[in-house]
Amino acid sequence: MSPYVIDRTSNARRKAVEGCLFGLDLLAQEMRDRVVTAWVSTWSSSLYERLEDMPWTAGVDYPLLHHVNEVTRAGVDLAKRAKADWNVDLAHELLVPILILHDVDKPLMYAREGGAVVGTKLSKEIPHGVVGAMLLKELGFSHEIISVVATHSPKMPFRNRGWAAYVLHYADMFSADHAMMVMGKEPFLQRHAS
Repeated sequence: MSPYVIDRTSNARRKAVEGCLFGLDLLAQEMRDRVVTAWVSTWSSSLYERLEDMPWTAGVDYPLLHHVNEVTRAGVDLAKRAKADWNVDLAHELLVPILILHDVDKPLMYAREGGAVVGTKLSKEIPHGVVGAMLLKELGFSHEIISVVATHSPKMPFRNRGWAAYVLHYADMFSADHAMMVMGKEPFLQRHAS
């Protein structure tokens, strides 16, 4: 049984997703529709009634959509620096979907139990990023977008080496450290390698 069901219906969830995701206006209509469908699909397949209730990660009750929007804004800004400083041009149709969709599977990976955010059964079966990549493959996203989303987690044994992956990594860590500090946790920057 699939961990999600594709939800292409036009409903209140589509409107809610369209109203809360930064960067959709940077995309052509067809890409925008696929990005929204991906988020609506994981939302409707999750335990969450509201977008605002989705947590970012286990042990840290920071809103997922705040994180996604922070990552997207930071990534768009980093792409401008990459163009200005290194003459690396990252098309919005490649980078922005990666930024918006990098954590699209998290509504399926985390749940609230007794006031804590914990990993679901699915999170112990398939690594974060892979479920999102499966969904994106079904929705017809490009291999480049899928491979960056699939391998972006710091826990993955290897990662995509393209410029979009680098921009996502630094934008993701920038937002992750912010979330950790806001929640009174030690940021990743301060953790020592073992």
